[in-house]
Amino acid sequence: MFVSRRVPRVVSRALCATRGFSFTARTLSDEPPKPPRPIDDSTSALDYKTSHKIRPPPLPKMDLPRSRSAEEAVTNILYNTPPPSLQPYKKHVLNCLVQNEPGVLSRVSGILAGRGFNIDSLVVCRTEIRDLSRMCIVISGQDGVVEQARRQLEDLVPVWAVLDYTETRTISRELLLVKVSILGSEYLEDQLTGGPSHEPRASHRAHAEQTKLEREMTLARHFEESTRPSPSPHLTSSSSEALRLRHQHLQSLHVLASQFGARIVDVSDNSVILEMSGKTSRVEAFLGLVKPFGIIESARTGASCLLDSTFVFFC
Repeated sequence: MFVSRRVPRVVSRALCATRGFSFTARTLSDEPPKPPRPIDDSTSALDYKTSHKIRPPPLPKMDLPRSRSAEEAVTNILYNTPPPSLQPYKKHVLNCLVQNEPGVLSRVSGILAGRGFNIDSLVVCRTEIRDLSRMCIVISGQDGVVEQARRQLEDLVPVWAVLDYTETRTISRELLLVKVSILGSEYLEDQLTGGPSHEPRASHRAHAEQTKLEREMTLARHFEESTRPSPSPHLTSSSSEALRLRHQHLQSLHVLASQFGARIVDVSDNSVILEMSGKTSRVEAFLGLVKPFGIIESARTGASCLLDSTFVFFC
């Protein structure tokens, strides 16, 4: 009985071998092909940097060669405190390509804050790739320290690459929204305390000091002036003068905006809102020219830059 049970199994295996296929191969061939793994996590950026790892150049020198005095040498020997770096501070533009997931911004800003950098501007936005975002960071520092921070940022898991656009030809733009008074700089303090509408209001202290007798005298004076005949048309009242000055300020702001490529997006009785897009230096120049009118508030987005197309073509 034992031999008769093993004979059919051996015979079936021999038949499968002669026919050129097996039971396991048949089951595997019947399964549909699986799609490739989607790029939806930070490990994809880590795999890319591992496969495309290029040895970076050596760090730039931190100090300029100079002769040290005896006092500096003794201080270094006793307290192990080297002299400060003589390298100048300048603005650096770092362009980071990161994975589009929560927590990346806090990790990038945490590294820069830990190294003592004050971020001048930081712009983050999604790109044409669903899983990729771009950060444009403007910081001030020495070349060697910024390069160390750049390499430390590039070692983060959700960061694909960090590019330094400081010495590169780029197209940089910044958006500005500024609310400017059209009443004049002498009314700016009253407008800042006038609430959301920025209407000039008299101080509460002046109203508190005004007595009942003064209010009655003011009402009587207004009633007496109203009974008099109207002045000649050649004379100009204070309200007409204020209206004329308001329109002159508005016209001056319109001419100034047209010279800088800006436009007026909102007009009210006491202020206007101007919108401008341009380089950071041009935005600062525009703010300096509208400041005499009285800036109530302003908002800037920060610089966002891309490589110049001619530079990419010739490279």
